[in-house]
Amino acid sequence: MSSDWFTASAPGKFVVLGEHSVVYGKPAVVLATDRRITCSVRRSRRTTLNGESVDLRRQPHFNYLTRGMNYSLDFLTASEVPSGSGMGSSAALSAALALAIHSERGECPTERAIVEEAYGAELYAQGNGSPMDASACVHGGGIAINIPDEPSELWTISRGERTWRVTDIEVPDLSFVIGNTGIKAPTGPQVEKIRRFKQKNGFAGEIIEEMGNVTLEGYQALKRNDKERLGRLMTQDHKLLSILGVSCNELNKLVNASLPYSYGAKLTGSGGGGCMVALTDDPDKVAKIIEARGGTPFIIKSGSEGVRMETGIAKGTPLDIPINRG
Repeated sequence: MSSDWFTASAPGKFVVLGEHSVVYGKPAVVLATDRRITCSVRRSRRTTLNGESVDLRRQPHFNYLTRGMNYSLDFLTASEVPSGSGMGSSAALSAALALAIHSERGECPTERAIVEEAYGAELYAQGNGSPMDASACVHGGGIAINIPDEPSELWTISRGERTWRVTDIEVPDLSFVIGNTGIKAPTGPQVEKIRRFKQKNGFAGEIIEEMGNVTLEGYQALKRNDKERLGRLMTQDHKLLSILGVSCNELNKLVNASLPYSYGAKLTGSGGGGCMVALTDDPDKVAKIIEARGGTPFIIKSGSEGVRMETGIAKGTPLDIPINRG
């Protein structure tokens, strides 16, 4: 039995515009961060996760990505991305795991193949969602989804009646600060909340349509490096997300505190807790304001490299994954 470790990492992400509405085929703009999740795998006589025995049937991402496997693996994880924060920890984990497992098998998958695997793991774990996070964490840099007439197509993915066309975007040099409320809010329940709202109330569909229009306009502002317009649209998007019920007092407090020193600010990710993001030319000032209001700030460099192989093994703070032993 080989004792060789195979290690891969993937970046977290944050949504500039379009979370939730992208689930319904609307546009979105997403950037990879310089914070990463690293996963190592090796063949083993029993299955372990960060040194503890686990039943993978109770770990949905791991279970999906090892389906059909007739041998055990040791898994190690290390994370710079807080879990349940809207920064893509689940998708980054899935992307890094998928590449590490393929490499352990001696395979060299394409980006598209890793996206399909990571998105499949997300659906298996959460039951609903879009390939937005998986695409951003696999490709890195910046991606746009469902932008009409955008030529730089990476891939198109369909599930049922919904289709997402993913394109590469050039990311200008922008400064963002992410503020983490510290409240963990898994994506699945927030997506389901909006699905129920949309099912019962046509007004929710109108809000989702408006969010799509805001995102299209914001994408053009991003391409022009028009920070003032992009910031105003981010703030407008936050108001629409609040109407849909996925913001919370803690997020609103950090958003409102950041606005005097920013072009704009909004929640990022699924909401209900997690993180907000501000576009600013004074990231140190905004970071101090967020910290003073009880949040944990991260000054973000956008445009990070996507999923990649690493040397050595995963070291650092393990990703916060509940260990289900069965």
